[in-house]
Amino acid sequence: MTEVAGPVPQAIRVRDVRASRGPAWLAGGWGHFRRSPMVWMGLSAGWMLITLALVLVPVIGGVAANLLQPVFFASFAIAARKQLAGEAPEMGDLFIGFRLPLRPLVNLGALLLVAEIAIFFLMSMLGLPGAGEGDEIATITDYVQLLKGKEWILLVGLALTAVVKGALWFAPAILAFHEISTAHAVRWSVFAALSNLGAMLAYGVALTVVFVAGALPWGLGLMVAIPVMVASTYTGYADVFGEADAQDDPTPA
Repeated sequence: MTEVAGPVPQAIRVRDVRASRGPAWLAGGWGHFRRSPMVWMGLSAGWMLITLALVLVPVIGGVAANLLQPVFFASFAIAARKQLAGEAPEMGDLFIGFRLPLRPLVNLGALLLVAEIAIFFLMSMLGLPGAGEGDEIATITDYVQLLKGKEWILLVGLALTAVVKGALWFAPAILAFHEISTAHAVRWSVFAALSNLGAMLAYGVALTVVFVAGALPWGLGLMVAIPVMVASTYTGYADVFGEADAQDDPTPA
């Protein structure tokens, strides 16, 4: 079993990569999955089940689930790096992020939660059906009827969520491998995302295609798509932040 002492002080450098590297991050995630498919499916399933169980807890459960998301993604990053080092990932790696200093990761989760609340508040101000106090929606059909002519509000919400998630995409891995504050991790993540906007957009498009394709056969493909996605968060970090061993062909721009 791998000992995790926590992030260590080391220089951070961001490099610009070609837009074509974005889909290659997913290919790197597939490489991780292909070598240990059952473990990666187990890690992903464990993460989703724990998150769902927390969400079902009244009042504090949803908050706790959001705060812990960066911790789990730090675990995925550590498991992926461990696999590249020649060690087999294992189910216990799902909790390896909890051995790190938790405050920066939980603060990151809090920041994401605040951003999501702000986006929802904006959507409600724009007139999203169901967001107001007096809105009563009995069925999905009723909601679809109320939503007619207001679909653009959903698009605005999706776009803002994508911007926030994309800007902070690298932050959990940064905190997993570097002893810095949440604010510094956010700054580096935003800088890396903007410096590699083409690769980020290409990755987002490829990820959307993979998830849509995975959802088509009764959702069975998501058993592969989700583990590939969580592993790819590390391959993207490794490519942009200079850990060249993370991919077979780390080609800089």
